[in-house]
Amino acid sequence: MQNSTIPDDIIKIQKKLASFEKDSRNYKKYTKILAKHIKSHTMKKRVNAHIKTIETIEKIEKDGIDDILK
Repeated sequence: MQNSTIPDDIIKIQKKLASFEKDSRNYKKYTKILAKHIKSHTMKKRVNAHIKTIETIEKIEKDGIDDILK
């Protein structure tokens, strides 16, 4: 598995969010910012997974499955 850690930008936003009082203006603002960062991070991971799947399928088509299972 590649890098499964949480990116630094998301951690920074979470720390900042924890310092605000719930339902305050800044809390709502940082919640929206955090949601955007998490969404983009998740999409990047999904795209990378799809690319790896496509590469594996191409390798199987080219070399056959016997080489991969060894």
